[in-house]
Amino acid sequence: MEKLLDQFSYGLFFWQLIILVIVIIILGKFAWKPIVSALEDRERGISDALQAAEKAKLEMARLTNENEQLLKEARAERDEILKEAKSLKDKIVSEAKAEAQESSKRILEQAKIEIEEQKNKALAEVKNQVSSLSLDIARKVLTKEFEDKGKQEAFVSDLLKDVKLN
Repeated sequence: MEKLLDQFSYGLFFWQLIILVIVIIILGKFAWKPIVSALEDRERGISDALQAAEKAKLEMARLTNENEQLLKEARAERDEILKEAKSLKDKIVSEAKAEAQESSKRILEQAKIEIEEQKNKALAEVKNQVSSLSLDIARKVLTKEFEDKGKQEAFVSDLLKDVKLN
């Protein structure tokens, strides 16, 4: 440290101090204002960017909430449509079942009527055949006993009136 003090010069120190003050004044006059204004502009830009980011964040939250609301509404609408479709399907199925039952009842009723008609026709035909056969048999039997045909037929018709077929 003594070596440093031995080499110290007050004149050199004085001139360096004056140059430093002049440099500070020149920097203050010409450089500090632009540097400070640039720093203030940068600070304002950063502040504006932060405010814009906050606005964007709020807008994003609003849009997210809006999207969730729309999604809930869409799901509710979808559920309502599915519910309506299911009820419509059930209604159509029940109507088809009722129509099928009604149709089957009509077909069964028609079949019963047709069966009854066929049965009556068959019974009438059997009755006719029986009466025809009875007449033939009676004619053959009575031909031997009765010589008059009129008596034979009166006798057979009296017998047939007593006979009933179900």
